[in-house]
Amino acid sequence: MQVLGLIVARGGSKGIPRKNIRLLAGKPLLQYTAEAALAARRLSAVILSTEDPEIAAVGRRCGVDVPFMRPAELAADDTPGFQVVRHAVAWMEAHNHVFDAVCTLQPTSPLRRAEDIDTCVDLLEREHADAVVTVLRVPSEHNPHWVFFRNEDGALRLSTGENSIIARRQELPEAYCREGSVYVTRRDAIMVSGNLYGDRLLGHLMDARQSVNIDDFEDWARAEALLAAKVPLAAEP
Repeated sequence: MQVLGLIVARGGSKGIPRKNIRLLAGKPLLQYTAEAALAARRLSAVILSTEDPEIAAVGRRCGVDVPFMRPAELAADDTPGFQVVRHAVAWMEAHNHVFDAVCTLQPTSPLRRAEDIDTCVDLLEREHADAVVTVLRVPSEHNPHWVFFRNEDGALRLSTGENSIIARRQELPEAYCREGSVYVTRRDAIMVSGNLYGDRLLGHLMDARQSVNIDDFEDWARAEALLAAKVPLAAEP
């Protein structure tokens, strides 16, 4: 299976200005993702999609190919990530580079390892899935069976649509949320089905103690603390 590693990094971050190239524990944030992608054995090629020349230069210094500059209209705050991935696939195919799947990686998850990338690709191939994403377990208090929506009249209803509440925590089914550090999607799910998930989606479980998705300075501080502590990144939680 030929898998394209696609790092997506735009220049217009508002929460932390220029965060994709800001130094985290002495290295540009982008470099952590580049190193993991280049070390992954299941990625056939690794490229960077960005509209920002400075980010492109940092990516090249990290050893990542930047075959095109992303159009500015695909780098807005409200640009769906799917459109960015689809643009990259279309560009590569127009230049005779065809892949079976795409592994989308965001620099805002600097603690993901090459092994996590490889495990997701292995799972996609072995289980004939349309997509595999990294996930975290949802705490019991946030389980959909204990989460309510409020009706217009103020009454609460279960998010699951069920009428009765599961009373005991031990009876709750496991629930998961997207962790955000790895998305592996088959090419046809992207270009034909029109999304990053397809019909058969599987999850690779990550350790919440070693996971961070940097959106604000609090997340940044946590990432710095984990890197400073040199916490070993386990394969399984």
